[in-house]
Amino acid sequence: MDLSRLDLNKLDIVVLVGYFVAIVAYGLWLSRRVKSSDNYFRGERKFSWWIMMGQSFGTGTHAENFTAQTGKTFQGGFSMIWLQWKNMLATPFYWLLAPWYRRSERTTVGEIVEDRYGRGMAFFYTVFALTFFVFCQGVMLKGAAKVISIAIGENVSDDAVIIFMSIAFILYSFFGGLVSSAHANFIQALMIIVLSMLLIPFGLREVDGISGLRNNLPDNFFRLFSPEQGMGLFTIAMLTLNGVVGITAQPHMLTMCATGNTERSGRIGQTFGSFVKRICTIGWAFTGLIVAALIVKRGQNLSDAEHAFGYAVRELLYPGLTGLMIACVLAANMSTCSNFMVNTGALFTRNLYKEFLRPQADDRHLLRIGRLSGLGLTILGVLFALRVKNVMDGFMFTETISAFVGIMVLGGYLWKRANRYGAAAATIVSFGLYYFLNWQQMGQLKLVYKVDQSLVPFGWAMLAGFAALIIVSLVTRKEPQEKIDAFYDNLDRLSDATPEQMQNGQKPPARLYGKDLILVDLPGFFKAERWKDFFRRYREDVIGFFLAWGMVGALVLIAWLVANVGA
Repeated sequence: MDLSRLDLNKLDIVVLVGYFVAIVAYGLWLSRRVKSSDNYFRGERKFSWWIMMGQSFGTGTHAENFTAQTGKTFQGGFSMIWLQWKNMLATPFYWLLAPWYRRSERTTVGEIVEDRYGRGMAFFYTVFALTFFVFCQGVMLKGAAKVISIAIGENVSDDAVIIFMSIAFILYSFFGGLVSSAHANFIQALMIIVLSMLLIPFGLREVDGISGLRNNLPDNFFRLFSPEQGMGLFTIAMLTLNGVVGITAQPHMLTMCATGNTERSGRIGQTFGSFVKRICTIGWAFTGLIVAALIVKRGQNLSDAEHAFGYAVRELLYPGLTGLMIACVLAANMSTCSNFMVNTGALFTRNLYKEFLRPQADDRHLLRIGRLSGLGLTILGVLFALRVKNVMDGFMFTETISAFVGIMVLGGYLWKRANRYGAAAATIVSFGLYYFLNWQQMGQLKLVYKVDQSLVPFGWAMLAGFAALIIVSLVTRKEPQEKIDAFYDNLDRLSDATPEQMQNGQKPPARLYGKDLILVDLPGFFKAERWKDFFRRYREDVIGFFLAWGMVGALVLIAWLVANVGA
């Protein structure tokens, strides 16, 4: 059977065209609100909690997620869910981290790095961030192309999929900025949820239900933890470390956490929007099991495991539903690429153009540069997509480089003594040791190493990076005290204070409202004063953090039940 051909039904074409017209028109309609660079880059921080949830989930979920997850589960069983769930154990910390970005009062993470470490480190971070966005967009576009090329067939090339998708999100993002991106993300987030579950009932029917699923697959495919498949405690611990540290440096975190109308909107959006993705991951993993059983039952094979999701779309869905699924795949990518396009424009404009080329540029000029630079850098992402081979390896590469840069970002919040020299040393040492150890282990030097083969070098690189941050910071000159005091003073104050709460023109101390930040105060917890009125001062952190851990427990239980259904 030739798996490379499938013509779209007319009903599928109607669904696809209808989706593109509707989402582009909606985004362009919203763009009429954009009158300033702050509106374009941050939406003037007016998004409600439900928009923030949709933005977080939509931006954090893209085609390579379900392409890679379904492929890995197809190949290695349900325990491979931890490749996407690597941030599951990190998610409760999002509740604690989110206010950091809002209280910075900045437009980009690059500006936060400048406040903390100075202009030189901000320049380095901006280069990293722009590279991160280009790589991520390339991997996401390739992930969508892998699904759609199998689902539609050779009549539509990967390149055509990438270009068509890019034109759509560029149109509304170019004019509407974060306003169009965030609202379109909410609509597209609903479509991603449909995508995550749509294949399961059709697939179960095709493989004769749960009993057929179990009859066609080995028992180890139904384990939530499987050391023999490479998913033991060490692997999960390293993936979690990657998630906790890396998320702090990802350049779109400011829009994810700081563009809500209140601090709590940002917390809810980033934390619980991410939990929606964890739920959808169960659906992607289960779809991988279904495809594995279907392939065995039919006596077929797939040349590339990452074609599993596209194969399922092709083989299981009826006309109309195939078009809907393809629209959902495109929605997953367009939502993220749209957000990334706005963020690349913000980074280039605020941290390079305004900083080094036109410090006196007016707001209208900065808005124009933001649009044009976002467009240009997005085109680089499209070009990178044409060179990506393995989606999961590309995805993990972007996560890994974020973790190494995250050492300086996380360290800069947690430890006042951290300085620019320690930050530079941490980044150089962690990157250098990671590639040296992989080169020694693999016998060749490559840009991207397979995740399952590079976890030990990653662990040593992270340990060495944090050690370098501490040691070099202690033996070199401190950052100017007035700069450090101003940085932490912002973190100690309520960012969404009402006029009635203002004190002598200043925002009030967050502790008065139960919103002091536990992690920022962590180094001082050895002092008795830090424990005085603990719950009253940290009420918002404590309650949200424990609720989030309750969600983790519930999701792990659900995943275990799914893995053991019919056992």
